[in-house]
Amino acid sequence: MVVKRKKKRIIQTVARKLVTNANQKSIVTEQFRTLRTNINFSMPDRDLSTLLFTSASPGDGKSTVAANTAVVFAQEGKRVLLVDADMRKPTVHYTFHMTNTLGLSNLLTRKTTVSDVVKMSEIDNLHVITCGPIPPNPAELLASETMNKVMEEMTGLYDIVIFDAPPVLSVTDGQILSNKCQGTILVLSAGETEKGAIVKAKDALISSKANILGAVLNNFTLDKDHYYSQYYGTDE
Repeated sequence: MVVKRKKKRIIQTVARKLVTNANQKSIVTEQFRTLRTNINFSMPDRDLSTLLFTSASPGDGKSTVAANTAVVFAQEGKRVLLVDADMRKPTVHYTFHMTNTLGLSNLLTRKTTVSDVVKMSEIDNLHVITCGPIPPNPAELLASETMNKVMEEMTGLYDIVIFDAPPVLSVTDGQILSNKCQGTILVLSAGETEKGAIVKAKDALISSKANILGAVLNNFTLDKDHYYSQYYGTDE
């Protein structure tokens, strides 16, 4: 999985770019399709219904990767639900240009229902649940029995539910949710994420009994003479 590397590390607080929807013929989009294929092959004996994206540190690009992966699964024809489970610094509502008055936090405090908080995106087959009002106790909400019931309801309505979780080394939220999901993917930033942080993040997920499907190396630069660029004849 490769995407174009930026010169300066910037932690975004606005919309992530949905290149998989904007440019379906780009190299980056094809890499997301490859990621989709690898995820499908990762659990050949059963369908993967819950998938978590997290990272070691803020700014590694896990929200961008989660959103674009949701798009390519929807383009495949699956019914997809993207859930913003980062109830500390949510971004999904920015990416999909949605309001954030109701969302996951409302569900977990039992103030509303799944049908009330699900929003349709502009992409066929892709629905979204935003974070909702930021609660004072995100970890406790994610660890609750209510969360288990909500996830069960979600998986009954959708082919795959994708969770965008906070960085593992920042808070415990990602570890808690990784234990509840069937698969976890760790997003790393090329040239930025330190090896020590990668090891610590992996160990944290293992201690939570997460099923780590693999890692995505984000912000990786392809050489101009790379075979992929030569074959497709593009500089992107």
